[in-house]
Amino acid sequence: MNIIETLAKEFTLKVSQVEATVGLIDDGNTIPFIARYRKEVTGSLDDTVLRNLDERLKYLRNLEARKEEVRSLIEAQGKLTDEIVEALNKAQILTEVEDIYRPYKPKRATRASIAREKGLEPLAELLMEQRDAYEKELTEIAAEYITTENEDPKKHVKTAEDALNGAKDIIAENISDNADFRKGIRTLTHDHGTIVSKQAKDEDSVYSSYYDYNESIKKIPGHRVLAINRGEKEEFLKVDVNIDSEIILNYLFSKIITNTNSPAKVYVVDAITDSYDRLIKPSVEREIRTALFDEASEGAIKLFSDNLKHLLMGAPLKGKTVLGYDPGYRTGCKLAVVDKTGKYIDWDVIYPTKPREDIEGSTKKVERLIKKYDVDVVAIGNGTASKESEIFIAGVLKGMGNPNVKYIMVSEAGASVYSASKLGAEEFPDFDVTQRSAISIARRLQDPLAELVKIDPKSIGVGQYQHDMKQARLDEALGGVVEDCVNSIGVDVNTASYSLLSYISGINMTSAKNIVKYREANGEFTKREQLLKVPKIGAKAYEQCAGFLRVPGSGEILDNTGVHPESYDAAKALLAKFDYTLESVGSGLSDIRQKCAKYGTKKLAEELQIGEPTLLDIIGELEKPGRDVRDSLPLPILRDDVLGMEDLKEGMIMTGTVRNVIDFGAFIDIGVHQDGLVHVSEISEKFIKHPSEALSVGDIVTVKIKGVDLNKKRISLTMKL
Repeated sequence: MNIIETLAKEFTLKVSQVEATVGLIDDGNTIPFIARYRKEVTGSLDDTVLRNLDERLKYLRNLEARKEEVRSLIEAQGKLTDEIVEALNKAQILTEVEDIYRPYKPKRATRASIAREKGLEPLAELLMEQRDAYEKELTEIAAEYITTENEDPKKHVKTAEDALNGAKDIIAENISDNADFRKGIRTLTHDHGTIVSKQAKDEDSVYSSYYDYNESIKKIPGHRVLAINRGEKEEFLKVDVNIDSEIILNYLFSKIITNTNSPAKVYVVDAITDSYDRLIKPSVEREIRTALFDEASEGAIKLFSDNLKHLLMGAPLKGKTVLGYDPGYRTGCKLAVVDKTGKYIDWDVIYPTKPREDIEGSTKKVERLIKKYDVDVVAIGNGTASKESEIFIAGVLKGMGNPNVKYIMVSEAGASVYSASKLGAEEFPDFDVTQRSAISIARRLQDPLAELVKIDPKSIGVGQYQHDMKQARLDEALGGVVEDCVNSIGVDVNTASYSLLSYISGINMTSAKNIVKYREANGEFTKREQLLKVPKIGAKAYEQCAGFLRVPGSGEILDNTGVHPESYDAAKALLAKFDYTLESVGSGLSDIRQKCAKYGTKKLAEELQIGEPTLLDIIGELEKPGRDVRDSLPLPILRDDVLGMEDLKEGMIMTGTVRNVIDFGAFIDIGVHQDGLVHVSEISEKFIKHPSEALSVGDIVTVKIKGVDLNKKRISLTMKL
């Protein structure tokens, strides 16, 4: 296989384009760096395409390595043929390679291997010849293989029937080991089989809808595969693959039976049936279910990644002083004020809920903090006691008569994980976990990305069945999403936590901590070049990270832009070309784009000895240095009054925020503590296969109440207005 050509075909790219991109990856460049600063080489491939290409590259290389390994193993047995070499060359997936290797793979003792030791292989071959007639009755021929009891017990054949059974065992195993047959049976099972689940426990459960269930293998959606697998794992379900065996047997008969009039036919048919029932069927069913799980997992990981990306890239609420509110009952509700830069400045504990329910005292404390620090927004965590807390805060704000102060419910998913983490303890060593949670809740409203990177992505609450997937694969995918998000925005090297810095291109956790230590020992960075003085950051790491780290106080203004140091000379030459100065960057360059276009960007790029994509990126950075791509997104919905589920009526029109997108719909926060579900069939008048075609986490949408079930706490929504 020519991997470069294969990738080019699969991704519809030029061979030269793929070859150059693979070269960059092999040279140790990160995906964010390649996507941002090597556009000329890749043809401006974005980070998503680059990650998919990198992933596929690894798979194909592993495939080729396994092919070579299998080739060597078979050759070492002296059994490598041109046909095997050709079959290995044609294999497209690892399963096909393993099918080819199956006959040559060392096995534990099997019925067939025991039969071979008894010398019955010639009899098996004779039966497979399927002659019109044999010189003797087959039972007479088989009787010639009978041995006396005083011979080797392992090779003892008692009767002609024993000999024929042993021969059939050999035929059955040979059929099972045939790669083409297994591939055909796998395809037939996928196309004609069903997944069947039955009740395994005599009790009700969340899996009750699968207690007597079956669905076509080729049509079953991923989320149902994962649900059934979990139900089986928790022993509520018994799951099987079901297919009419006649379909498979007829396929095998058509491939193997060459003479329907042969006396050997009855024995060959028995061997085929036994091969499928005993050897092939259990194995293929495992493979089918594994393939379904892998496909479902990849779909769920893709959806989780998409949700996570939109959550992390949610619009930050900049320039607001926030009062973080972590609700609770017995231990009270923790409050924490953070200023407009996210710096913690004060805290308190109140008891507006049962059992103490000190409304008056709690009101005074909240009012004190709001007035003293000129709080703009109260961010309330949506966990335990959040409904009572929302009612309390809405009442306090109404009583203060200050229309400028609003509140918002904030997902506190993962806040407790951060609070109890080593990082949480390092940031706030003198606080207990609930105080840290209140700070985290406030900060994630101000800057979702900067705060959420401190939490394991699996704990953020925007996935489905994430604990059922292969954790290494999930971690890799979600880590890539976080990395792309962080680098697309860039970070201030003087204020970023080491957890945020660790996601910057070229920087690992060790070098991120070293940056913070250097900052603490030497004061703020005053220029990008200082990064080279940080332990573990050499020339290569600096090349990868420099463009994504901002130094606002640097004497070199370009240090606070996304312009890479390697392009500083080109950027300055560009400014000089049109009589601009460095002082013009960010404020006096409103017409630079028009001037460049009039001059000709291609011609200009050639003169500056850079690529045209790089030139356009430089122009954008000079126009708006340090710009945040999230600023153009809709801001979170702030509220000043509270609604409950009991206030909802069918037909009401509401504005809400998409909190999670799943395979069968999306959950929408409409400000009543309980998220509503809009089913995929209710998202659009047009047919859509998946909710992600129309919705993303963080979208502000208009919905209509379709139904409310107070007992089950379910809200049904529709977007068909």
